[in-house]
Amino acid sequence: MKMGFELNLSQTQKLIMTPELRQAIQILQFNNVELMEFIYKQLEVNPFLESADNRNQESASGDDRDNDNNYEKSDSKDEIDWKEITERYDDLSYKAYERNVDSDEKQSFESYTSKKMSLKDHLMVQLGVSVKTNKEKRIGEFIIESLDNKGYLGCSVQDISLLLNEDVVEVERVLRLIQTFDPVGVGARNLSECLMIQLKEKGIQDKNAYIIAESYLEDIATNKVQKIAKDLKISVTRVQSICDIIKMLEPKPSRGFIVDSDNIRYIVPDVTIEKINDEYIIIVNDNNLPTLTISNYYKSMISNLDDKEANKFLTDKLNSSMWLIKSIEQRRMTLYKVTESILKFQRKFFDEGKTALKPLVLKDVADDVGVHESTVSRATNGKYVQTPRGLFELKYFFASSISEADGDGISSTSVKTQIQKLINDENPQKPLSDQKIAEMLSNEGINISRRTVAKYRDEMRIPSSSMRRRY
Repeated sequence: MKMGFELNLSQTQKLIMTPELRQAIQILQFNNVELMEFIYKQLEVNPFLESADNRNQESASGDDRDNDNNYEKSDSKDEIDWKEITERYDDLSYKAYERNVDSDEKQSFESYTSKKMSLKDHLMVQLGVSVKTNKEKRIGEFIIESLDNKGYLGCSVQDISLLLNEDVVEVERVLRLIQTFDPVGVGARNLSECLMIQLKEKGIQDKNAYIIAESYLEDIATNKVQKIAKDLKISVTRVQSICDIIKMLEPKPSRGFIVDSDNIRYIVPDVTIEKINDEYIIIVNDNNLPTLTISNYYKSMISNLDDKEANKFLTDKLNSSMWLIKSIEQRRMTLYKVTESILKFQRKFFDEGKTALKPLVLKDVADDVGVHESTVSRATNGKYVQTPRGLFELKYFFASSISEADGDGISSTSVKTQIQKLINDENPQKPLSDQKIAEMLSNEGINISRRTVAKYRDEMRIPSSSMRRRY
């Protein structure tokens, strides 16, 4: 057998992920907020990129500078006309808002709104008008600062007494005072105490209500009304009415107030679908994104530079900026085409509602648009669309199929909507079991098992029939 080294030529196909391609894929995955942050970072590191808004501001400021120069030139010959200058720059000084009755301009809604007060600030104000001595104020401030995000006291009275070197009875007395503040239930040490404070504030005299709130909260959660009635030796209907009152109480007194850990994130829709007459219009929401342009100054610099390294650096930045603008435009077109395809497949949903949602998979949209399934997945992941039916994630319109009696398919979302409707219309004293719901759906031509009904019910956070039962 002959062995040796030889040189052979062969052709192979390989997918090479260039930095430009990685950037295009990354931009496609971004939602509006993430894309805006990425663009501002690129504006900082790439000198070729300019925001059209900033350019307009610079040109406006340039005009102001020219006007200033004109004033300086005129000053060299004539005296300064201070009256003209003050009239021209009248907006430099603070000016209070003056309401003009005859004017047609109206104040915005924000003019009548105020900033929400935090829970601790709200309690501090009440403490200031409720205590008389500095010692009570010191203890009360410590207790208020020790409240957690729910409005509960996170430490014991004994710990506060040791830290402040105060009598336990005095700390307990100030705590009882704070528990009378608004919102009702604040300063409680646990959920049971919070509910009992609210029961007392409502004027509930039945001692059984306080016993149930203190010792039977887990049984209330599992709807074990008969067990509670047997232990307390009262009627089931009486226990049920007490449970209804307890369920109406607020378990989180801090709700409605700003707390330090609040991190509210608002959803900015990436696409908007509007209905005009009988036609749906798709609008890609990119108005909040800065308009990118190429700097003419640096473009002219490339042709005038003799330094090869500097020229290469500028050329790379120019290509990078042009590719970025092209990728953003490609993202916009892909997002528009994918939304247009979803609208075509789910037209009945926009006309009739959730019950008309059809089964849809990524491959259907990918074949319709003419792209790969991964592209559709990236274009829809984490992006939202504002529709006449509400705000939805684009992934919402992709649902698995459940077979019907006639051989057609129905989406799982539509089935969940029908399950919710059946439960809403059921007799509370005889709630529908999962098997009964499956039979009722089968009578309507939807082939579904009991286990699937239980799975969908759990996903919608609907309790079982035993926990929904009313006595």
